Amino acid sequence: MSVTVEKDGHVLLIGVDRAAKRNAWDLATIRGVAAAYDQLADDDGVRVGVVFGHGGHFSAGLDLAEVLPAVRDDGPGVLSGQGRHDPFGIWGEPVPKPVVLAVQGIAFTLSIELALACDVVVAADDVRFRQLEVGRGILPFGGATLRAPRQLGWGNAMRFLLTGEEFGAAEALRIGLVQEVVPAGAQLDRAVELARLIAAQAPLGVQGTLANARVAARAAEQPAVGHLRALLPALLDSDDAAEGLRSFVERRDAVFTGT
Repeated sequence: MSVTVEKDGHVLLIGVDRAAKRNAWDLATIRGVAAAYDQLADDDGVRVGVVFGHGGHFSAGLDLAEVLPAVRDDGPGVLSGQGRHDPFGIWGEPVPKPVVLAVQGIAFTLSIELALACDVVVAADDVRFRQLEVGRGILPFGGATLRAPRQLGWGNAMRFLLTGEEFGAAEALRIGLVQEVVPAGAQLDRAVELARLIAAQAPLGVQGTLANARVAARAAEQPAVGHLRALLPALLDSDDAAEGLRSFVERRDAVFTGT
């Protein structure tokens, strides 16, 4: 199994377990995380989720060789994992309970989008964020283009969305992508500690607070979601996207032509 799920009192621990692949998310991982979000929503005994990556890295991003053809064939909803609750809260309904994210090591592409979708983010001081899609001939389709400008500020968002530059924990804290930085190895314990603190509050009050805040956020997102859905197919069919995928598989820099 590429996803572990464990109950710890009122907290549901959801771990991505493909350490040998730097926790890159293939289709099975996407489905496994989505199923865990459904469990979080349905289980009255759990009040908060904690998402983390096993091993030294949170995630190198999507396993593009497998996932990108599926997105091309079936649309970006593939990222929701076929569950009732989309971990990214873009192509399906978000989970109605809070989620705390713990990140460490490499945390590329979908890692940033998941951070933007989660409610509290704890980062290890060794974390390395990077939004690589523009270097693969595509664009982010898990929410970064919708949420980063609003949540982090336009310039902060465009800096990492358009350059594909890597940035670390201090910069992530400065722009508000993460809420706390801890020594490497302590991120999961701290995330669980925060989750337990949230779980100790009145569940209906917590869920109501989350729901009302999301109403405001989603009102601003919906037109952009439709635009992204319409924009993505032509981009995925471009020569540059094909070159981006080849460069990913061949582990080299891409050479783009703008076609």
